[in-house]
Amino acid sequence: MTRNIIDINCDMGESYGAWTMGNDAAVMPFVTSANIACGFHGGDPATIRKTIALAVEAKVAVGAHPSLPDLMGFGRRTMTISAQEMYDLVLYQAGAVSAFARAAGVPLHHVKCHGALYNMAATDEALSTAMARAVKDLGGHVLLYALAGSKMVTAARQLGLDVVQEVFADRAYEDNGTLRHRSLPGAMIEDEATAVARAIAMVQHGQVQSHGGKPIAVSAGTVCLHGDQPGALQFATALRRACEQHGITVAAP
Repeated sequence: MTRNIIDINCDMGESYGAWTMGNDAAVMPFVTSANIACGFHGGDPATIRKTIALAVEAKVAVGAHPSLPDLMGFGRRTMTISAQEMYDLVLYQAGAVSAFARAAGVPLHHVKCHGALYNMAATDEALSTAMARAVKDLGGHVLLYALAGSKMVTAARQLGLDVVQEVFADRAYEDNGTLRHRSLPGAMIEDEATAVARAIAMVQHGQVQSHGGKPIAVSAGTVCLHGDQPGALQFATALRRACEQHGITVAAP
């Protein structure tokens, strides 16, 4: 599916205590939705509040970014959890961000799970269903951001939940449409021009080339910008410029 409109989402609010991650204030004006860490892989109550304030000022949609309880591993280490634990993790963390958003006078717009939690659900029907059920139970027509073509998308639709299919410009894909694990060679697309070109191709042509060279069909509703990457600001500005040049409208869903 091809489009001429795209959302740019960014993982934000991942600083914790005295530890700083990313450059949220500088990147925020270039994105249209923010996925705010909930304290389990990064973030803390004060950081959630401050990041939402930045989003409100920039008119950026506020989302929750729940993860496995893994501060030491930044939420990127796989854990064995049950479907009930998935539900509890998502509802608990997104509920906290929703409360801060409400206090700031804005609704919780979406939920996008982080790291291993996201990747685990992408290929697991039970975990995907539990994730979608938690988002639905938040109420307020909260959207689920999910890996394009994954089991998360199917589960959300079966529950009548609005889902936005997500693509990644700076991550390599495997032949089956999943993201290549960060520990493997070539998992990250570090060249800015290459990443931008991939993003435009996914939006306008509905296709991305896998790490193994296979063309993969994708439906791009939102493209992820990783706020913890050193070149996040440069990539954000380049992506916005490329969207403008190709006649692509950038807006939150």
